Amino acid sequence: MLAQKKTSPFLLGYRLYVVAFFIFLAAPLISAGAFAFNDSLFPALPWQGFTLDWFFSDTEPKLGMFHDRRLLQGLYYSFVIAIFVAALSVFVGTTNAFLFVRGEFPGKNFFYIMMVVPLVIPGVILGISILVLASDTANYLEDTIDLELEFLRPGILLVVLGQFSFIATITSLVITARLKKFDETMEEAAFNLGASRARVLRTITLPFLRPAMIAAGIVAFLVSFENFNTTLFLVGSEAPLTITMYDRMAKVGSTPVLNAVSFVLMVGSGLLALLSILIQRDKSAQ
Repeated sequence: MLAQKKTSPFLLGYRLYVVAFFIFLAAPLISAGAFAFNDSLFPALPWQGFTLDWFFSDTEPKLGMFHDRRLLQGLYYSFVIAIFVAALSVFVGTTNAFLFVRGEFPGKNFFYIMMVVPLVIPGVILGISILVLASDTANYLEDTIDLELEFLRPGILLVVLGQFSFIATITSLVITARLKKFDETMEEAAFNLGASRARVLRTITLPFLRPAMIAAGIVAFLVSFENFNTTLFLVGSEAPLTITMYDRMAKVGSTPVLNAVSFVLMVGSGLLALLSILIQRDKSAQ
């Protein structure tokens, strides 16, 4: 009983800390979401009443996000970029998993570390480095052989390549972890029964990896969609949503329509994150 009394203040303090921590995490999100429904021209108190105008209104000054051409354009570009980055990252992540789990070659550990390095490099540094390399290469080719390579100029393709440079590391780690759990005797049994390597890959190995590939693709999509630091230096005229929102904030300040966009993104990201968790659960159950 004595020991229990001595530890109770610590437990109480720990519980208060946990509550404060989650309030700290949730309060900004709840605040941003709430002001998306405030019938006011400014995202601030006092509360003026409930409205859906910041989502669906087609007239100024309360032009809703679903009628705001620039925001919808940014949403479209973000979606296109995220789809390409996710697909490319899952493909390369899968090949990397086979390379580092099944392959044996000189310097394997060194190359594995080099694959992980982009995760610890700040996004700003990545963006600047890729921009400088691409621009210098494009300028050199144009000056020497009069060859103009538009994909090396700021634009969607360069954004995809820039985001892919570190997101592929995430997908590689997720799929590699799954492949390490694979029982290779299943492949050996299929080979002994006369199956070709391509058929074994298609019917045994890839189905085993499919949950990890889907989960990695969802994570890659979310990371790409919300990326700002790297994208800022590589974007051209086709600005994705994060850059569009930043530009709107810098020019006119915070408006409830940005809160509406934030609310939609929070709901969408939450649903995708939940889907990823469910897939991971199914994966661990197998």
